[in-house]
Amino acid sequence: MTANAFHNIAQVETSLWEAADQLRANSNLTATEYSMPVLGVIFLRHATNRYQFALQAIEADQAAGTMPQRPLVKADFIKRRALMLPKAARYDALLNLPAGADLGGALVAAMNAIEADFPPLTGSLPKDYDRFDNKLLENLLRCFDSQALRSATGDVFGRIYEYFLMKFAMQGAQDNGEFFTPPSLVQTLVNVIEPDHGVVTDLACGSGGMFVQSSHFIEQEGFETMKRVTFYGQEKTPTTIRLAKMNLAVHGLEGDIQEANTFYQDEHRLPDGRPLWGNVDFMMANPPFNVDKVDAESIKTDRRLPFGLPGVNKDKQVSNGNYLWISYFHSYLSPTGRAGFVMSSQASSAGHGEKEVRRKLVETGDVDVMIAIRSNFFYTRTVPCELWHFDRAKPKARKDQVLMLDARNVYRKVTRKIYDFSPEQQANLSAIVWLYRGQQERFLGLVQSYITRLGTEAAAVDEALTVFDAALTASSTPLAAFVDSVKAIEALQQDKRQVLVDAMGEWSSAATAYVADRSALVTKLAAFCHSVAKPPQTNSAQHAARQAFGPLAESARGLVKQIDLLYKLAARAAHLAQELAVQEDAAEFFDRRAVGKLTRQLDEERKSAVEQLKDCAYLHRQIVWLHERFPDATMQDVPGLCKVVTHAEIEAADWSLTPGRFVGVAPAEVDEDFDFEKTLRDIHLELADLNRESVELAAKIQTNFEELGV
Repeated sequence: MTANAFHNIAQVETSLWEAADQLRANSNLTATEYSMPVLGVIFLRHATNRYQFALQAIEADQAAGTMPQRPLVKADFIKRRALMLPKAARYDALLNLPAGADLGGALVAAMNAIEADFPPLTGSLPKDYDRFDNKLLENLLRCFDSQALRSATGDVFGRIYEYFLMKFAMQGAQDNGEFFTPPSLVQTLVNVIEPDHGVVTDLACGSGGMFVQSSHFIEQEGFETMKRVTFYGQEKTPTTIRLAKMNLAVHGLEGDIQEANTFYQDEHRLPDGRPLWGNVDFMMANPPFNVDKVDAESIKTDRRLPFGLPGVNKDKQVSNGNYLWISYFHSYLSPTGRAGFVMSSQASSAGHGEKEVRRKLVETGDVDVMIAIRSNFFYTRTVPCELWHFDRAKPKARKDQVLMLDARNVYRKVTRKIYDFSPEQQANLSAIVWLYRGQQERFLGLVQSYITRLGTEAAAVDEALTVFDAALTASSTPLAAFVDSVKAIEALQQDKRQVLVDAMGEWSSAATAYVADRSALVTKLAAFCHSVAKPPQTNSAQHAARQAFGPLAESARGLVKQIDLLYKLAARAAHLAQELAVQEDAAEFFDRRAVGKLTRQLDEERKSAVEQLKDCAYLHRQIVWLHERFPDATMQDVPGLCKVVTHAEIEAADWSLTPGRFVGVAPAEVDEDFDFEKTLRDIHLELADLNRESVELAAKIQTNFEELGV
């Protein structure tokens, strides 16, 4: 997906959420009451799209003579990963119901019809639409009926569904939002264990995000998910199971998800009758942290707890279930299986019985990678966490080693309260794991991808600047004409006219300097692009490419400042001209609307040009980040970031698996490349969040007063 396409989908997601949430706010529904019906509508829109695409493919095949002309059957659609929707279940049919029709009843009927045709969804789709106001339902359906969405593919709807899951989680819907694991954390788990074949299991599967991200990983490798893996999940909350089944269906996936409390139940069997236990290729999970009061008597002989119970209190209860989960995840693995899961940061250094279980786990040699994550990655709680990874097929040379990776200083700010990883941060963390595993070629491949992308972005700078230049000229032309036109008007205040003339002169001088610097940078960027046209695959060649672009990155940052200055000068000149044009004799020479439109257009082109330059500098920073820490493209300890430790070192640290205890503290650095604009954006982000929260709070207070009759 291109950057522009990604940005466009992000805009669609945001606008859809704002529209749908506005409907919720006006209906006085809670997020919990509203979430399932909205997700059901997204599913229905997606199912209709799949039906239409499949029907077009069938008709094309019949027209080409590769399929006989005959009445269509369900199998024709299923083989094209679509449902043969009855007319009453199609989105357009619902929208075109006659005025006054029972839209809620029609939606319930549509959901029943889909479940009847697709058994994996039985009992999963929402059917409480008949309690909603007809007008709200009509507006909700129209919200998801734009031309863009009518032609959208499954990938788009998968993203929209996940986005809405995330937003509902942030609002605390469905058991305080614990049904949803942030994609950054799931993607990190996937990147480390690489679940691309066999049995993939999640014993606390929530809304199925682990399965969906595994599918993305498999498809990026060029394979079809359902031909490579089988998904098995357990989840104790029926409503959350419904979310998961819909999530899988929206992504064109299937999975066997059972309602079960994993502490006491093991519901799955493989098709050949074998238990799931001991036969899982990839285990992934984000279990509930610090669960207490688990009945020890019921689980004391459980074969899934080969390391014993972590500690039982006087009431014969396991007072903290963290190590029950950890033991389950290890015991389900096949002899070559891998596991990746989210766990409370308390667990990696917990004492007493939990330490004894941890010691036994370490001694198996299967503990592979530990990653510390800072607080504020979750949407409904602020606690830090750690990502644990097991690998039962670790080579002998690494059996005595564990990679400790402290990623608490790696993050980007999403909102004032929420952080995540950028795609590049995800990739850079994965690159450290690759070096730990001796996969130098993958590390070099990542650096090479940055260099290739850098060449592409650098080549696009000239065009972005050319568009900005044209807007700059267009903005100055009417202002220069205005200055000439009012020179002879004696009634004008000479001091105001002189201020405008001076402002135009300052703008012209800045433009002259910009043109010279722009020309020099574009010439050097073209030379750089030519030098990397043949990819510099070796580590030394990659270092040379990075060093060659260093001065250009600095020049690009300088040009960004010049572009911003030019816009400010243009806006100031436009403002001064408008003040002068207020006087009656000058008004006829000034078109306020036209100048305002040109200034706004200049701002838009400024943003595009600046982003293009910043994209280059950003990609260069990723290369610098990797090269500074791993200059030889081999694994090495990096203070404050990573360290490969032995079992002896872990034992000396009281069997702790806390990364921060081993990696030390990074040396203080003077940030010569301080990103002022990013810092300012973060401040604006926080201010926007605070303003939004204040508006919401004021609305709640007003509602409470009205309910009290005040």
